[in-house]
Amino acid sequence: MKDSSVREYLAQIGRKGGMKSRRRLSTEDAKNMVRLRDAKRAFNMFYSQCFWYMREHMDITLADVPEIVRGLRQNGGRQGFLLAARLCR
Repeated sequence: MKDSSVREYLAQIGRKGGMKSRRRLSTEDAKNMVRLRDAKRAFNMFYSQCFWYMREHMDITLADVPEIVRGLRQNGGRQGFLLAARLCR
């Protein structure tokens, strides 16, 4: 059996987690979050092939997405081109 203090602690964490996960996002914000996540992933995956001229540990923002799309289209091959199309949706 669990100690009552452990049970209280887990209940408190569960309450906080539930409160944080109930945030409301507009569809535009949700789409931008997905685009940003995919752009960061593409930047890291294709860094040496497409983005060697940029800082390696650059903080990617939504303003950087068009540059990432351009680099993927020009130097990313077929896989990069398809990923760029996905970022443009």
